[in-house]
Amino acid sequence: MPQIRHQPVAPTRTQSLATGTQIDAHQHDDHQIVYAGRGALTVTTGTGTWVTPATRAIWIPAGTVHGHKAHGDLELHLVGLPATDNPLGLHTPTVLAVAPLLRELILAHTRPPLDDSPERTRLRAVLLDRLRASPQQPLHLPTPTSPLLRDLCDLLRADPADNRTLAALGRNVGASDRTLSRLFKSDLGMTFPQWRTQLRLHHALVLLADDTPVTTVAHRCGWSSASAFIDVFRRTFGHTPGTHHRHGPG
Repeated sequence: MPQIRHQPVAPTRTQSLATGTQIDAHQHDDHQIVYAGRGALTVTTGTGTWVTPATRAIWIPAGTVHGHKAHGDLELHLVGLPATDNPLGLHTPTVLAVAPLLRELILAHTRPPLDDSPERTRLRAVLLDRLRASPQQPLHLPTPTSPLLRDLCDLLRADPADNRTLAALGRNVGASDRTLSRLFKSDLGMTFPQWRTQLRLHHALVLLADDTPVTTVAHRCGWSSASAFIDVFRRTFGHTPGTHHRHGPG
């Protein structure tokens, strides 16, 4: 990552970002909730990458170095919370499910007037209550520390549709599938198929945010058919990729 900016206060606001816009690595002394009301947002830290569609938000703990990248016509909602106010008790970046009520609370809380009125104080209290009830989602794509795994994962990041087996990929990086399987579990905490599926889902969210047709997304991300992609997407996100854009603001 480039030089890290230190921004003591995590802002609470709404902002629009054009696709491809990047916010370089920075950190806050506050916690922050990051939510894409429209489009998709990639959040990257030293330990991995998260992508948020409109049914998910990311909890970024105080002091976490992170950068953002916008995909599609992004409407970004940021909620800053003091380091002493950790309703979830989370100390690592985490993806949270955003139900319709929580979504509306985030939208309302991040739009003007951004004042300390009694009404807005009550709104914030309800928002925190709903956050406590939000289930955590396993949408983290961890970054490997092992040089062998890094080389292999870079191959797949460059082409998520690469369907080669772990043994075939291993021949490219000079390691057996048994060694690589062990590294996936010890270094990333997941199996190779789990990591590849996460990578493909992350890539799919980015493509969908840019209005890529569902069939094209399935092909570019390595699914055997559009129906296979739709099935995995629905089980992961709770809705089909065809309705993905309708989860943004009307």
